[in-house]
Amino acid sequence: MERFLALDMGAESGRGVVGTVDAHHETVSLEEVHRFPTGAIRLGNALHWDLPRIVSEMGTIIGKASEEGKLSAIGTDTWGVDYGLLDKAGNLVGLPLHYRDRRHNVEQIDRVYAKVPRETVFARSGLQTMPINTLFQLAAAAERTPRLLDAADTLLMIPDLLHFYLTGAAQSEYTIATTSQMYDSVAGGWATELLEPLGIPARILPNVVNDGTRYGTLLSHFGAGDIPVVAPGGHDTACAVAAVPADEGDGWAYLSSGTWSLLGVEVPKPILTAEAFAANVT
Repeated sequence: MERFLALDMGAESGRGVVGTVDAHHETVSLEEVHRFPTGAIRLGNALHWDLPRIVSEMGTIIGKASEEGKLSAIGTDTWGVDYGLLDKAGNLVGLPLHYRDRRHNVEQIDRVYAKVPRETVFARSGLQTMPINTLFQLAAAAERTPRLLDAADTLLMIPDLLHFYLTGAAQSEYTIATTSQMYDSVAGGWATELLEPLGIPARILPNVVNDGTRYGTLLSHFGAGDIPVVAPGGHDTACAVAAVPADEGDGWAYLSSGTWSLLGVEVPKPILTAEAFAANVT
């Protein structure tokens, strides 16, 4: 029997679920061990994530999950687009902004596309235009708080940041990196040519790994033993779609409903046609 802990952090709530695989690898049972509201906090005029509290709640989840026996592995997924900054010492450079912060607005889109053509951004990333996308968030940061970007050594998307606090390893998982609108969906790797005109330093972008990559071992202060921490799909929607019990070629679609609903299909490669661009779809 093996026990795996999923730390599923959503934009409204976070939870820990233990999946137990029987000795014959024939059945999986799921048990939710803890749930808490993630929520946002307002500091001055800005909306932030209360990251210290989220990490503390994750520690509570790990403790409760470990009471019933040794865990075989741990992994975390979250919502997309938001990020945190670390300095060279691994310290957080300000609390991560919430995607609903008011600086992430339509006017910011216009300022970005005045410097980098909308067609170019879509051709590289394949993502629909939304003011919450990381590209627009970072462009706003370059305009409003450039000192934070100057102080940063590494940018981590939220699940990557949480994995950093679990292991001390700083890298980005592929599915969450693609939510940033800064990842080249055709060539692979960061689309750094999009960043320079916006004042976003490409030097802060981390190495990108695939799901299934081992980040490292759970840090000792969690008190749960030497548990491998493995990257799942960092983006919660990617995890949900991957779990749909459908076979390739079945002609199926998905509707993933959480904080909002996403309707789509799985395709073998990005659709970057003029029709997709005009329809503003990912």
